[in-house]
Amino acid sequence: MTAIAIIPARGGSKRIPRKNIKTFHGRPMIAYSIRAALDSGLFARVIVSTDDAEIAEVARAYGAEVPFMRPAALADDHAGTVEVIQHAVGFLCEQGEVFTYACCLYATAPFVTPEDLARGLELLEEHPDKAYAFTVTDFASPVQRALRLRADGGVESLYPEFYETRSQDLEPAFHDAGQFYWGRTEAWEQGAPLHAPHSLPVRLPRHRVQDIDTLDDWQRAELLYEALLTDVERSCTS
Repeated sequence: MTAIAIIPARGGSKRIPRKNIKTFHGRPMIAYSIRAALDSGLFARVIVSTDDAEIAEVARAYGAEVPFMRPAALADDHAGTVEVIQHAVGFLCEQGEVFTYACCLYATAPFVTPEDLARGLELLEEHPDKAYAFTVTDFASPVQRALRLRADGGVESLYPEFYETRSQDLEPAFHDAGQFYWGRTEAWEQGAPLHAPHSLPVRLPRHRVQDIDTLDDWQRAELLYEALLTDVERSCTS
């Protein structure tokens, strides 16, 4: 079994400019994903897929490889994860690389751990009939109780059929935690969808999940990271 990590990191992020290499707790954001991949010992190669020369330079400085520059057509706001990884896998296969698994590891995942990466691979190896394994977490509140803001300024239930249902009787709902996607090489090559019955969930606690799309998200992520570091330090001294 051979596995490679592919970290997609385009240069044109809009909501947080230069997000992938913006300093997060003293290091470029992408450095956390690179370090987790290297420390895991799971990968024959850790590769960054980028269209940006500065990101490529930072990635190499932290130990990743950048064997190609991503085409502009796959670096705009509409490029999907599957297409980007499919391109990287195709490039490597054309170079004669042979690998069983490719893990898409997001560049903005400072909470990712080598242990979780290992869990994802183990889960996929245990289920040869599945194509992917990726991180999920549960919603803090039942999604069936969601509200809609009306044009007249009022509110109404998004799912009124559940208005009288007790919270404990509602089916738990989960969302993509946006850290990594383990996939079989052939699944990426075929462009198989990620959110489908052929995918497995790697469950994470909510306190280690944070989308980072706005500056508010960024600030909250730094606060969470500080809190996690404090917990680690306390456990080491107790």
